[in-house]
Amino acid sequence: MTFIDRQAARVLLIDSADRALLLRGGDPARPGLRWWFTPGGGLDEDETPAAGAARELFEETGLKVEPADLGEPVHHEVTEFSYENRRYRQEQDFFVLRVPNWQVDTSGFDAAEQQTITDHRWWSAVELDTSTELIYPTGLADLLRRAC
Repeated sequence: MTFIDRQAARVLLIDSADRALLLRGGDPARPGLRWWFTPGGGLDEDETPAAGAARELFEETGLKVEPADLGEPVHHEVTEFSYENRRYRQEQDFFVLRVPNWQVDTSGFDAAEQQTITDHRWWSAVELDTSTELIYPTGLADLLRRAC
C-alpha cells in the first residue's frame, strides 16, 4: 500500500476549566463517519511545526498567536489514515496553549474545512474518557491531564 507522507502540527488548546477544544469533522469519501480532533493540520513547505500550528490555530479557531507562544511540542506521534480515498502517513507534533476562554471563529476555514468540519466544543478529560465518539489522538484524555 502506498502512503503519502505528511508532516503536521496540532494544538491542544486548553481553557481555564481545563477543557480542550476539539473540532468535529469527517472525510467526504465516507460521509457517515465523523470524529473529534484537535485544531491543526499539515505543514506548508519549509514551515516549522510551531509556525504551522500557529497558522492552523488561527485558520480554524480565529486565535492568533506567535509560534514562540506555543513553546516546545509536548507529544509526537505517527498516524496513518485515509482521506478522500488517499492513504496518509502523518508525523505530527502537539503543542499546548492555555487561554482563559475563547469564542471560536471559523471564518478562516478553507474550502475543505468548510465542507468537512461541522462542529466544535470544549471537552474535559472525564468527558473524553467516557465518550463513545471517535476522538483523536487516542489517549487525548491522558495528554490533557498531563498538560493541566
